[in-house]
Amino acid sequence: MNYRRYMRVPVLKFPQRTWVNNEIKKAPIWCSVDLRDGNQALIEPMGVAEKIELFQFLVELGFREIEVGFPAASQIEFDFVRQLIERKLVPPGIKLQVLVQCRQDLIDRTFAAVEGLDEVIIHIYNSTSTLQRDVVFNKNEQGIIDIAVNGVKMVKEWVKKFPGHVFLEYSPESFTGTELDFALEICTAVQREWNPTPENPLIINLPSTIEMTTPNVFADRIEWMNRRFENRESLILSVHPHNDRGTGVATAEMALLAGADRIEGTLFGNGERTGNVDILNLAYNMFSQGIDPKLQLGHINDIIEIYERCCKLPIHPRHPYAGKLVFTAFSGSHQDAINKGVAAMRTRNNRFWQVPYLPIDPVDIGREYEPIVRINSQSGKGGVAYILDTYFGFKLPKAMHKEFSQVIKEISEQQGEVPPEQIMATFKANYLDRKSPFHFRKLKVDDFSAENDVETELDTRIYVTYTYNGVENTLMSVGNGPIDAVKRGFQELTDVRMKVLDFEQHALQSGSGSQAAAYIHLLNADTGEVTYGVGVSSNITRASIRAVFSAINRLGIKINE
Repeated sequence: MNYRRYMRVPVLKFPQRTWVNNEIKKAPIWCSVDLRDGNQALIEPMGVAEKIELFQFLVELGFREIEVGFPAASQIEFDFVRQLIERKLVPPGIKLQVLVQCRQDLIDRTFAAVEGLDEVIIHIYNSTSTLQRDVVFNKNEQGIIDIAVNGVKMVKEWVKKFPGHVFLEYSPESFTGTELDFALEICTAVQREWNPTPENPLIINLPSTIEMTTPNVFADRIEWMNRRFENRESLILSVHPHNDRGTGVATAEMALLAGADRIEGTLFGNGERTGNVDILNLAYNMFSQGIDPKLQLGHINDIIEIYERCCKLPIHPRHPYAGKLVFTAFSGSHQDAINKGVAAMRTRNNRFWQVPYLPIDPVDIGREYEPIVRINSQSGKGGVAYILDTYFGFKLPKAMHKEFSQVIKEISEQQGEVPPEQIMATFKANYLDRKSPFHFRKLKVDDFSAENDVETELDTRIYVTYTYNGVENTLMSVGNGPIDAVKRGFQELTDVRMKVLDFEQHALQSGSGSQAAAYIHLLNADTGEVTYGVGVSSNITRASIRAVFSAINRLGIKINE
Protein backbone atom coordinates (compact mmCIF):
# COMPACT_ATOMS: atom_id res chain seq x y z
CA MET A 1 0.00 0.00 0.00
CA ASN A 2 2.60 2.53 -1.13
CA TYR A 3 0.26 5.51 -1.36
CA ARG A 4 3.21 7.87 -1.81
CA ARG A 5 3.45 6.72 -5.47
CA TYR A 6 0.29 8.67 -6.32
CA MET A 7 -0.11 12.40 -6.88
CA ARG A 8 -3.18 14.27 -5.78
CA VAL A 9 -5.13 15.70 -8.71
CA PRO A 10 -5.20 19.51 -8.50
CA VAL A 11 -8.48 20.97 -7.31
CA LEU A 12 -9.91 23.96 -9.17
CA LYS A 13 -10.06 27.10 -7.06
CA PHE A 14 -13.49 28.36 -8.05
CA PRO A 15 -15.26 30.29 -5.28
CA GLN A 16 -17.67 31.73 -7.88
CA ARG A 17 -19.40 28.37 -8.25
CA THR A 18 -23.19 28.51 -8.18
CA TRP A 19 -24.11 24.90 -8.99
CA VAL A 20 -24.31 23.97 -5.29
CA ASN A 21 -27.47 26.07 -4.98
CA ASN A 22 -29.20 24.56 -8.03
CA GLU A 23 -31.74 21.74 -8.30
CA ILE A 24 -32.37 19.17 -11.02
CA LYS A 25 -35.85 20.02 -12.31
CA LYS A 26 -36.02 18.27 -15.67
CA ALA A 27 -34.49 15.37 -17.54
CA PRO A 28 -31.49 16.04 -19.80
CA ILE A 29 -31.13 15.00 -23.41
CA TRP A 30 -30.26 11.31 -23.11
CA CYS A 31 -27.83 9.64 -25.49
CA SER A 32 -27.34 5.90 -25.20
CA VAL A 33 -23.85 4.69 -26.03
CA ASP A 34 -24.65 1.02 -25.31
CA LEU A 35 -24.03 -0.03 -28.91
CA ARG A 36 -20.62 1.65 -29.12
CA ASP A 37 -18.90 2.37 -25.81
CA GLY A 38 -20.84 -0.38 -24.05
CA ASN A 39 -20.39 -2.95 -26.79
CA GLN A 40 -16.64 -2.42 -27.17
CA ALA A 41 -16.20 -3.28 -23.49
CA LEU A 42 -18.01 -6.63 -23.65
CA ILE A 43 -16.07 -9.85 -23.24
CA GLU A 44 -18.07 -11.14 -26.20
CA PRO A 45 -19.22 -8.18 -28.32
CA MET A 46 -22.72 -8.31 -29.77
CA GLY A 47 -23.37 -9.61 -33.25
CA VAL A 48 -25.43 -7.67 -35.77
CA ALA A 49 -28.71 -9.40 -34.82
CA GLU A 50 -28.17 -8.66 -31.12
CA LYS A 51 -27.25 -5.06 -31.84
CA ILE A 52 -30.40 -4.58 -33.92
CA GLU A 53 -32.54 -6.05 -31.13
CA LEU A 54 -30.96 -3.79 -28.52
CA PHE A 55 -31.24 -0.76 -30.83
CA GLN A 56 -34.96 -1.33 -31.31
CA PHE A 57 -35.41 -1.76 -27.57
CA LEU A 58 -33.54 1.49 -26.87
CA VAL A 59 -35.97 3.23 -29.20
CA GLU A 60 -38.89 1.69 -27.30
CA LEU A 61 -37.41 2.98 -24.04
CA GLY A 62 -37.55 6.50 -25.43
CA PHE A 63 -33.97 7.28 -26.44
CA ARG A 64 -33.90 9.78 -29.32
CA GLU A 65 -30.12 9.90 -29.70
CA ILE A 66 -28.26 6.59 -29.93
CA GLU A 67 -24.56 6.17 -30.67
CA VAL A 68 -24.63 3.04 -32.80
CA GLY A 69 -20.96 2.43 -33.34
CA PHE A 70 -17.58 3.28 -34.81
CA PRO A 71 -18.31 2.22 -38.42
CA ALA A 72 -14.80 2.93 -39.66
CA ALA A 73 -13.27 0.63 -37.03
CA SER A 74 -14.48 -2.76 -38.31
CA GLN A 75 -16.64 -4.42 -40.96
CA ILE A 76 -19.22 -5.62 -38.42
CA GLU A 77 -19.64 -2.05 -37.15
CA PHE A 78 -20.03 -0.78 -40.73
CA ASP A 79 -22.49 -3.55 -41.66
CA PHE A 80 -24.62 -2.88 -38.60
CA VAL A 81 -25.10 0.78 -39.49
CA ARG A 82 -25.88 -0.14 -43.09
CA GLN A 83 -28.50 -2.68 -42.00
CA LEU A 84 -30.23 -0.10 -39.82
CA ILE A 85 -30.46 2.22 -42.81
CA GLU A 86 -31.16 -0.20 -45.66
CA ARG A 87 -33.80 -2.13 -43.69
CA LYS A 88 -35.39 1.18 -42.68
CA LEU A 89 -35.10 0.38 -38.98
CA VAL A 90 -34.48 3.99 -37.91
CA PRO A 91 -37.83 5.62 -36.99
CA PRO A 92 -38.45 9.31 -37.70
CA GLY A 93 -37.08 11.55 -34.98
CA ILE A 94 -34.28 9.16 -33.97
CA LYS A 95 -30.78 10.51 -34.46
CA LEU A 96 -28.04 7.97 -35.08
CA GLN A 97 -24.67 9.02 -33.69
CA VAL A 98 -21.38 7.59 -34.99
CA LEU A 99 -17.92 8.03 -33.53
CA VAL A 100 -14.83 8.72 -35.62
CA GLN A 101 -11.30 9.97 -35.12
CA CYS A 102 -10.09 13.08 -36.91
CA ARG A 103 -8.55 11.28 -39.89
CA GLN A 104 -9.59 11.64 -43.51
CA ASP A 105 -9.81 7.94 -44.37
CA LEU A 106 -11.88 7.20 -41.28
CA ILE A 107 -14.21 10.15 -41.86
CA ASP A 108 -14.71 9.06 -45.49
CA ARG A 109 -15.58 5.55 -44.38
CA THR A 110 -17.96 6.92 -41.75
CA PHE A 111 -19.94 9.01 -44.22
CA ALA A 112 -20.16 6.00 -46.52
CA ALA A 113 -21.72 4.08 -43.61
CA VAL A 114 -24.38 6.71 -42.86
CA GLU A 115 -25.42 7.37 -46.46
CA GLY A 116 -29.21 7.49 -46.69
CA LEU A 117 -29.90 9.02 -43.27
CA ASP A 118 -31.98 12.19 -43.09
CA GLU A 119 -30.00 13.36 -40.07
CA VAL A 120 -26.93 12.09 -38.25
CA ILE A 121 -24.61 13.11 -35.42
CA ILE A 122 -20.95 12.85 -36.43
CA HIS A 123 -18.97 12.56 -33.21
CA ILE A 124 -15.31 13.46 -33.61
CA TYR A 125 -12.74 13.42 -30.83
CA ASN A 126 -9.09 13.58 -29.97
CA SER A 127 -7.26 13.22 -26.69
CA THR A 128 -6.25 16.48 -25.05
CA SER A 129 -4.84 15.50 -21.66
CA THR A 130 -1.44 16.65 -20.50
CA LEU A 131 -0.24 13.05 -20.10
CA GLN A 132 -1.40 11.81 -23.50
CA ARG A 133 -0.01 14.87 -25.32
CA ASP A 134 3.33 13.91 -23.83
CA VAL A 135 3.53 10.10 -23.92
CA VAL A 136 1.11 9.14 -26.70
CA PHE A 137 1.09 11.89 -29.33
CA ASN A 138 4.31 13.78 -28.55
CA LYS A 139 2.65 17.02 -29.65
CA ASN A 140 2.35 20.49 -28.16
CA GLU A 141 -0.96 22.23 -27.55
CA GLN A 142 -1.16 23.75 -31.03
CA GLY A 143 -0.55 20.37 -32.62
CA ILE A 144 -3.50 18.90 -30.69
CA ILE A 145 -5.73 21.86 -31.65
CA ASP A 146 -4.78 21.33 -35.32
CA ILE A 147 -5.96 17.70 -35.15
CA ALA A 148 -9.40 18.79 -33.89
CA VAL A 149 -9.83 21.72 -36.29
CA ASN A 150 -8.72 19.65 -39.29
CA GLY A 151 -11.28 17.03 -38.28
CA VAL A 152 -14.00 19.69 -38.37
CA LYS A 153 -12.84 20.82 -41.81
CA MET A 154 -13.04 17.25 -43.13
CA VAL A 155 -16.61 16.91 -41.83
CA LYS A 156 -17.53 20.29 -43.39
CA GLU A 157 -16.34 19.11 -46.80
CA TRP A 158 -18.59 16.08 -46.53
CA VAL A 159 -21.54 18.23 -45.42
CA LYS A 160 -21.44 19.98 -48.80
CA LYS A 161 -22.29 16.74 -50.60
CA PHE A 162 -24.21 14.81 -47.95
CA PRO A 163 -27.97 15.04 -48.61
CA GLY A 164 -28.98 14.63 -44.96
CA HIS A 165 -28.54 17.04 -42.06
CA VAL A 166 -25.29 16.70 -40.12
CA PHE A 167 -24.98 17.59 -36.45
CA LEU A 168 -21.42 17.79 -35.14
CA GLU A 169 -20.28 16.61 -31.74
CA TYR A 170 -16.78 17.23 -30.46
CA SER A 171 -15.17 15.58 -27.42
CA PRO A 172 -11.83 16.62 -25.92
CA GLU A 173 -11.12 13.08 -24.74
CA SER A 174 -9.57 12.82 -21.26
CA PHE A 175 -11.09 16.20 -20.38
CA THR A 176 -10.57 15.42 -16.68
CA GLY A 177 -6.82 15.32 -17.25
CA THR A 178 -6.70 18.44 -19.42
CA GLU A 179 -5.81 21.93 -18.22
CA LEU A 180 -9.02 23.96 -18.23
CA ASP A 181 -7.54 26.86 -20.18
CA PHE A 182 -6.46 24.46 -22.91
CA ALA A 183 -9.77 22.57 -22.88
CA LEU A 184 -11.60 25.86 -23.43
CA GLU A 185 -9.16 26.90 -26.14
CA ILE A 186 -9.56 23.73 -28.21
CA CYS A 187 -13.37 23.64 -27.82
CA THR A 188 -13.54 27.30 -28.88
CA ALA A 189 -11.36 26.57 -31.92
CA VAL A 190 -13.73 23.77 -32.95
CA GLN A 191 -16.73 26.02 -32.36
CA ARG A 192 -15.34 28.84 -34.48
CA GLU A 193 -14.50 26.48 -37.32
CA TRP A 194 -17.97 24.86 -37.30
CA ASN A 195 -19.82 28.17 -36.69
CA PRO A 196 -22.94 26.77 -35.02
CA THR A 197 -26.21 28.64 -34.50
CA PRO A 198 -29.09 28.16 -32.04
CA GLU A 199 -30.98 26.42 -34.87
CA ASN A 200 -28.02 24.19 -35.73
CA PRO A 201 -26.10 23.80 -32.46
CA LEU A 202 -22.76 22.14 -31.87
CA ILE A 203 -22.58 19.43 -29.21
CA ILE A 204 -19.57 19.96 -26.96
CA ASN A 205 -19.13 16.74 -25.00
CA LEU A 206 -16.89 16.94 -21.93
CA PRO A 207 -16.09 13.39 -20.87
CA SER A 208 -14.95 12.13 -17.54
CA THR A 209 -12.98 9.59 -19.56
CA ILE A 210 -11.13 8.70 -16.38
CA GLU A 211 -12.64 9.68 -13.04
CA MET A 212 -9.71 11.36 -11.35
CA THR A 213 -11.19 13.13 -8.33
CA THR A 214 -14.42 13.85 -6.51
CA PRO A 215 -17.67 14.71 -8.35
CA ASN A 216 -17.77 18.27 -7.01
CA VAL A 217 -14.47 19.03 -8.75
CA PHE A 218 -15.92 17.80 -12.05
CA ALA A 219 -18.95 20.02 -11.49
CA ASP A 220 -16.65 23.00 -10.88
CA ARG A 221 -14.89 22.27 -14.17
CA ILE A 222 -18.21 22.03 -16.03
CA GLU A 223 -19.48 25.34 -14.61
CA TRP A 224 -16.11 27.01 -15.30
CA MET A 225 -16.33 25.94 -18.97
CA ASN A 226 -20.03 26.72 -19.21
CA ARG A 227 -19.48 30.33 -18.14
CA ARG A 228 -16.72 30.91 -20.68
CA PHE A 229 -18.07 29.41 -23.90
CA GLU A 230 -18.72 31.82 -26.75
CA ASN A 231 -22.32 32.01 -28.02
CA ARG A 232 -23.51 29.53 -25.39
CA GLU A 233 -26.99 29.49 -26.96
CA SER A 234 -25.43 27.79 -30.01
CA LEU A 235 -24.02 24.92 -27.96
CA ILE A 236 -25.42 21.77 -26.36
CA LEU A 237 -23.21 21.00 -23.37
CA SER A 238 -22.91 17.23 -22.97
CA VAL A 239 -21.07 15.07 -20.45
CA HIS A 240 -19.89 11.48 -20.73
CA PRO A 241 -19.00 10.30 -17.20
CA HIS A 242 -17.18 7.06 -16.47
CA ASN A 243 -17.19 5.33 -13.11
CA ASP A 244 -13.54 4.68 -12.19
CA ARG A 245 -13.99 6.01 -8.65
CA GLY A 246 -17.50 4.59 -8.32
CA THR A 247 -19.09 8.06 -8.42
CA GLY A 248 -20.29 8.26 -12.02
CA VAL A 249 -23.93 8.90 -11.05
CA ALA A 250 -22.98 11.69 -8.62
CA THR A 251 -20.65 13.17 -11.24
CA ALA A 252 -23.46 13.25 -13.82
CA GLU A 253 -26.01 14.73 -11.40
CA MET A 254 -23.62 17.45 -10.28
CA ALA A 255 -22.74 18.20 -13.91
CA LEU A 256 -26.45 18.83 -14.58
CA LEU A 257 -26.47 21.26 -11.66
CA ALA A 258 -23.46 22.95 -13.23
CA GLY A 259 -25.16 23.54 -16.58
CA ALA A 260 -24.90 20.33 -18.64
CA ASP A 261 -27.81 19.78 -21.06
CA ARG A 262 -27.09 16.24 -22.19
CA ILE A 263 -25.76 12.97 -20.77
CA GLU A 264 -24.17 10.05 -22.59
CA GLY A 265 -24.31 6.73 -20.77
CA THR A 266 -25.43 3.13 -20.87
CA LEU A 267 -28.01 0.79 -19.40
CA PHE A 268 -26.79 -0.49 -16.03
CA GLY A 269 -23.48 1.37 -16.49
CA ASN A 270 -21.84 -1.08 -18.90
CA GLY A 271 -18.54 0.17 -20.35
CA GLU A 272 -14.75 0.14 -20.19
CA ARG A 273 -13.14 -0.67 -16.83
CA THR A 274 -15.74 0.13 -14.16
CA GLY A 275 -18.18 1.32 -16.79
CA ASN A 276 -20.03 4.38 -18.03
CA VAL A 277 -22.57 6.28 -16.01
CA ASP A 278 -25.75 4.26 -15.50
CA ILE A 279 -28.56 6.10 -17.29
CA LEU A 280 -31.21 3.92 -15.62
CA ASN A 281 -29.90 4.83 -12.18
CA LEU A 282 -29.98 8.52 -13.09
CA ALA A 283 -33.46 8.31 -14.59
CA TYR A 284 -34.95 6.40 -11.66
CA ASN A 285 -33.34 8.89 -9.26
CA MET A 286 -35.21 11.68 -11.07
CA PHE A 287 -38.42 9.62 -11.05
CA SER A 288 -38.12 9.21 -7.27
CA GLN A 289 -38.08 13.01 -6.95
CA GLY A 290 -41.26 13.52 -8.96
CA ILE A 291 -39.42 14.43 -12.19
CA ASP A 292 -40.46 12.91 -15.53
CA PRO A 293 -37.31 11.09 -16.75
CA LYS A 294 -38.59 11.17 -20.36
CA LEU A 295 -37.85 7.46 -20.71
CA GLN A 296 -40.28 4.52 -20.58
CA LEU A 297 -38.87 2.62 -17.61
CA GLY A 298 -41.94 1.08 -15.99
CA HIS A 299 -40.96 -2.49 -16.88
CA ILE A 300 -37.51 -3.03 -15.42
CA ASN A 301 -37.67 -6.82 -15.63
CA ASP A 302 -37.97 -6.59 -19.43
CA ILE A 303 -34.98 -4.24 -19.53
CA ILE A 304 -32.96 -6.67 -17.42
CA GLU A 305 -33.91 -9.66 -19.58
CA ILE A 306 -32.93 -8.04 -22.89
CA TYR A 307 -29.77 -6.46 -21.49
CA GLU A 308 -28.50 -9.70 -19.92
CA ARG A 309 -29.25 -11.67 -23.08
CA CYS A 310 -27.64 -9.21 -25.51
CA CYS A 311 -24.68 -8.16 -23.36
CA LYS A 312 -24.19 -11.50 -21.58
CA LEU A 313 -23.57 -9.70 -18.31
CA PRO A 314 -25.54 -10.33 -15.10
CA ILE A 315 -27.16 -7.58 -13.06
CA HIS A 316 -25.73 -7.36 -9.57
CA PRO A 317 -28.34 -8.26 -6.90
CA ARG A 318 -27.60 -4.98 -5.12
CA HIS A 319 -27.80 -2.84 -8.27
CA PRO A 320 -29.95 0.27 -7.52
CA TYR A 321 -33.57 -0.26 -8.56
CA ALA A 322 -32.82 -3.33 -10.74
CA GLY A 323 -31.13 -5.74 -8.32
CA LYS A 324 -33.15 -8.65 -6.99
CA LEU A 325 -32.45 -7.62 -3.41
CA VAL A 326 -33.00 -3.86 -3.53
CA PHE A 327 -36.69 -4.06 -2.59
CA THR A 328 -36.12 -6.54 0.21
CA ALA A 329 -35.44 -6.16 3.90
CA PHE A 330 -33.69 -8.74 6.08
CA SER A 331 -33.41 -6.54 9.16
CA GLY A 332 -36.28 -6.99 11.57
CA SER A 333 -36.62 -3.26 12.30
CA HIS A 334 -36.66 -2.51 8.56
CA GLN A 335 -39.32 -5.15 7.97
CA ASP A 336 -41.49 -3.73 10.72
CA ALA A 337 -41.15 -0.19 9.37
CA ILE A 338 -41.98 -1.28 5.81
CA ASN A 339 -44.99 -3.22 7.05
CA LYS A 340 -46.32 -0.23 8.99
CA GLY A 341 -45.55 2.18 6.16
CA VAL A 342 -47.45 0.13 3.58
CA ALA A 343 -50.40 -0.23 5.98
CA ALA A 344 -50.45 3.54 6.56
CA MET A 345 -50.44 4.20 2.81
CA ARG A 346 -53.50 1.96 2.41
CA THR A 347 -55.51 3.55 5.21
CA ARG A 348 -54.60 7.19 4.58
CA ASN A 349 -54.96 7.18 0.78
CA ASN A 350 -51.88 9.41 0.58
CA ARG A 351 -51.29 10.65 -2.99
CA PHE A 352 -47.53 10.66 -2.36
CA TRP A 353 -45.49 7.50 -1.83
CA GLN A 354 -44.05 7.49 1.69
CA VAL A 355 -42.80 4.14 2.98
CA PRO A 356 -39.68 3.78 5.15
CA TYR A 357 -36.66 2.28 3.36
CA LEU A 358 -38.44 2.21 -0.03
CA PRO A 359 -37.72 5.38 -2.03
CA ILE A 360 -40.18 4.34 -4.75
CA ASP A 361 -43.12 1.97 -5.06
CA PRO A 362 -41.72 -1.21 -6.67
CA VAL A 363 -44.95 -1.59 -8.65
CA ASP A 364 -44.17 1.63 -10.55
CA ILE A 365 -41.18 0.04 -12.27
CA GLY A 366 -42.67 -3.39 -12.82
CA ARG A 367 -41.52 -5.05 -9.62
CA GLU A 368 -43.86 -6.72 -7.10
CA TYR A 369 -44.55 -6.40 -3.40
CA GLU A 370 -43.89 -10.09 -2.76
CA PRO A 371 -40.09 -9.79 -2.58
CA ILE A 372 -40.10 -6.78 -0.25
CA VAL A 373 -39.49 -8.76 2.95
CA ARG A 374 -37.01 -11.62 3.04
CA ILE A 375 -36.53 -13.75 6.14
CA ASN A 376 -33.17 -14.83 7.53
CA SER A 377 -31.53 -15.04 10.95
CA GLN A 378 -31.38 -11.23 11.14
CA SER A 379 -35.10 -10.82 10.60
CA GLY A 380 -37.45 -9.75 13.33
CA LYS A 381 -40.90 -10.86 14.38
CA GLY A 382 -42.59 -8.23 12.25
CA GLY A 383 -41.12 -9.64 9.04
CA VAL A 384 -42.44 -13.15 9.59
CA ALA A 385 -45.90 -11.78 10.41
CA TYR A 386 -45.78 -9.61 7.29
CA ILE A 387 -45.05 -12.63 5.08
CA LEU A 388 -47.96 -14.62 6.54
CA ASP A 389 -50.30 -11.67 6.09
CA THR A 390 -49.16 -10.52 2.63
CA TYR A 391 -48.74 -13.94 1.04
CA PHE A 392 -51.30 -16.09 2.86
CA GLY A 393 -53.77 -13.78 4.64
CA PHE A 394 -53.05 -14.81 8.26
CA LYS A 395 -53.04 -11.71 10.49
CA LEU A 396 -51.28 -12.97 13.59
CA PRO A 397 -52.12 -11.32 16.90
CA LYS A 398 -49.35 -9.00 18.05
CA ALA A 399 -48.43 -11.23 20.99
CA MET A 400 -48.06 -14.21 18.65
CA HIS A 401 -45.39 -12.56 16.47
CA LYS A 402 -42.55 -13.35 18.85
CA GLU A 403 -43.65 -16.94 19.43
CA PHE A 404 -43.75 -17.97 15.77
CA SER A 405 -40.80 -15.83 14.64
CA GLN A 406 -38.63 -17.75 17.13
CA VAL A 407 -39.57 -20.98 15.35
CA ILE A 408 -38.52 -19.49 11.99
CA LYS A 409 -35.35 -18.01 13.48
CA GLU A 410 -34.17 -21.46 14.56
CA ILE A 411 -34.68 -22.71 10.99
CA SER A 412 -32.90 -19.71 9.44
CA GLU A 413 -29.89 -20.15 11.72
CA GLN A 414 -29.48 -23.64 10.27
CA GLN A 415 -30.15 -22.97 6.56
CA GLY A 416 -30.03 -19.22 5.92
CA GLU A 417 -32.94 -17.53 4.15
CA VAL A 418 -36.39 -19.05 4.68
CA PRO A 419 -38.73 -18.60 1.68
CA PRO A 420 -42.44 -17.74 2.15
CA GLU A 421 -43.59 -21.24 1.18
CA GLN A 422 -41.45 -22.78 3.91
CA ILE A 423 -42.69 -20.23 6.45
CA MET A 424 -46.29 -21.22 5.64
CA ALA A 425 -45.47 -24.93 5.75
CA THR A 426 -43.87 -24.45 9.17
CA PHE A 427 -46.89 -22.45 10.35
CA LYS A 428 -49.22 -25.26 9.28
CA ALA A 429 -47.10 -27.94 10.93
CA ASN A 430 -46.86 -26.03 14.21
CA TYR A 431 -50.43 -24.77 14.47
CA LEU A 432 -53.00 -25.80 11.84
CA ASP A 433 -51.93 -29.44 11.56
CA ARG A 434 -51.13 -29.94 15.26
CA LYS A 435 -53.59 -32.86 15.70
CA SER A 436 -51.89 -35.10 18.20
CA PRO A 437 -52.71 -36.41 20.69
CA PHE A 438 -56.11 -34.59 20.43
CA HIS A 439 -57.78 -34.37 17.02
CA PHE A 440 -61.03 -32.39 16.68
CA ARG A 441 -63.65 -34.13 14.55
CA LYS A 442 -67.22 -32.78 15.06
CA LEU A 443 -69.06 -30.19 17.13
CA LYS A 444 -72.64 -29.68 18.32
CA VAL A 445 -73.63 -26.58 20.28
CA ASP A 446 -76.78 -26.06 22.38
CA ASP A 447 -77.55 -22.48 23.40
CA PHE A 448 -79.68 -22.44 26.59
CA SER A 449 -80.29 -18.71 26.54
CA ALA A 450 -81.87 -18.93 23.12
CA GLU A 451 -84.15 -21.75 24.30
CA ASN A 452 -85.24 -20.14 27.60
CA ASP A 453 -85.02 -16.49 26.52
CA VAL A 454 -82.96 -15.83 29.65
CA GLU A 455 -79.22 -15.47 30.13
CA THR A 456 -77.43 -17.71 32.63
CA GLU A 457 -73.75 -17.89 33.57
CA LEU A 458 -73.33 -21.24 31.84
CA ASP A 459 -75.65 -20.97 28.88
CA THR A 460 -73.87 -23.13 26.31
CA ARG A 461 -73.57 -26.91 26.09
CA ILE A 462 -71.14 -28.44 23.62
CA TYR A 463 -70.72 -31.98 22.32
CA VAL A 464 -67.27 -32.46 20.79
CA THR A 465 -66.30 -35.62 18.96
CA TYR A 466 -62.52 -36.05 18.98
CA THR A 467 -59.86 -38.73 18.83
CA TYR A 468 -57.16 -39.18 21.43
CA ASN A 469 -54.16 -41.07 20.07
CA GLY A 470 -56.45 -42.37 17.36
CA VAL A 471 -59.30 -43.52 19.64
CA GLU A 472 -62.61 -41.69 19.16
CA ASN A 473 -64.39 -40.14 22.16
CA THR A 474 -67.03 -37.52 22.88
CA LEU A 475 -66.64 -34.59 25.24
CA MET A 476 -69.73 -32.93 26.74
CA SER A 477 -69.41 -29.75 28.78
CA VAL A 478 -71.10 -26.44 29.56
CA GLY A 479 -69.76 -22.91 29.75
CA ASN A 480 -70.52 -19.29 29.00
CA GLY A 481 -69.77 -19.85 25.31
CA PRO A 482 -68.35 -22.57 23.06
CA ILE A 483 -64.71 -21.74 23.85
CA ASP A 484 -65.27 -21.60 27.60
CA ALA A 485 -67.29 -24.84 27.49
CA VAL A 486 -64.49 -26.68 25.62
CA LYS A 487 -61.88 -25.30 28.04
CA ARG A 488 -63.92 -26.46 31.05
CA GLY A 489 -64.41 -29.88 29.47
CA PHE A 490 -60.69 -30.30 28.92
CA GLN A 491 -59.92 -29.22 32.49
CA GLU A 492 -62.13 -32.04 33.77
CA LEU A 493 -60.69 -34.48 31.25
CA THR A 494 -57.02 -33.70 31.90
CA ASP A 495 -56.98 -32.31 35.45
CA VAL A 496 -55.06 -29.30 34.14
CA ARG A 497 -56.18 -25.77 34.98
CA MET A 498 -56.31 -23.61 31.85
CA LYS A 499 -56.97 -19.94 31.12
CA VAL A 500 -57.76 -18.26 27.82
CA LEU A 501 -55.63 -15.10 27.74
CA ASP A 502 -56.72 -13.78 24.35
CA PHE A 503 -58.95 -14.63 21.42
CA GLU A 504 -58.92 -13.08 17.96
CA GLN A 505 -60.51 -13.98 14.66
CA HIS A 506 -60.77 -12.66 11.12
CA ALA A 507 -62.03 -13.61 7.69
CA LEU A 508 -59.35 -15.45 5.77
CA GLN A 509 -61.08 -15.28 2.40
CA SER A 510 -64.03 -13.42 0.96
CA GLY A 511 -66.92 -14.68 -1.14
CA SER A 512 -68.96 -17.85 -1.07
CA GLY A 513 -65.93 -19.99 -0.22
CA SER A 514 -64.88 -17.78 2.67
CA GLN A 515 -63.05 -19.18 5.67
CA ALA A 516 -62.28 -17.80 9.10
CA ALA A 517 -59.08 -17.95 11.11
CA ALA A 518 -59.20 -18.04 14.91
CA TYR A 519 -56.30 -17.53 17.36
CA ILE A 520 -56.42 -18.69 21.00
CA HIS A 521 -53.79 -17.65 23.55
CA LEU A 522 -53.89 -20.38 26.21
CA LEU A 523 -52.21 -20.60 29.62
CA ASN A 524 -51.46 -23.84 31.49
CA ALA A 525 -52.05 -22.38 34.95
CA ASP A 526 -50.33 -25.33 36.63
CA THR A 527 -46.99 -24.89 34.84
CA GLY A 528 -47.16 -21.25 33.70
CA GLU A 529 -46.61 -22.26 30.07
CA VAL A 530 -48.43 -20.25 27.39
CA THR A 531 -48.88 -20.71 23.68
CA TYR A 532 -51.11 -19.83 20.77
CA GLY A 533 -53.31 -22.21 18.87
CA VAL A 534 -54.77 -21.54 15.42
CA GLY A 535 -57.82 -22.96 13.72
CA VAL A 536 -59.37 -22.48 10.28
CA SER A 537 -62.88 -23.35 9.15
CA SER A 538 -65.76 -22.03 7.09
CA ASN A 539 -67.59 -21.80 10.45
CA ILE A 540 -66.12 -19.38 12.97
CA THR A 541 -67.18 -21.51 15.96
CA ARG A 542 -65.46 -24.60 14.55
CA ALA A 543 -62.40 -22.48 13.76
CA SER A 544 -62.31 -21.36 17.40
CA ILE A 545 -62.58 -24.92 18.75
CA ARG A 546 -59.85 -26.08 16.40
CA ALA A 547 -57.67 -23.25 17.76
CA VAL A 548 -58.27 -24.57 21.31
CA PHE A 549 -57.26 -28.09 20.25
CA SER A 550 -54.17 -26.65 18.53
CA ALA A 551 -53.09 -24.80 21.70
CA ILE A 552 -53.71 -27.80 23.96
CA ASN A 553 -51.59 -30.01 21.72
CA ARG A 554 -48.82 -27.38 21.60
CA LEU A 555 -48.80 -27.26 25.42
CA GLY A 556 -48.39 -31.03 25.51
CA ILE A 557 -51.47 -31.53 27.73
CA LYS A 558 -52.63 -35.14 28.04
CA ILE A 559 -55.49 -37.06 29.63
CA ASN A 560 -54.79 -37.92 33.27
CA GLU A 561 -54.89 -41.70 33.29
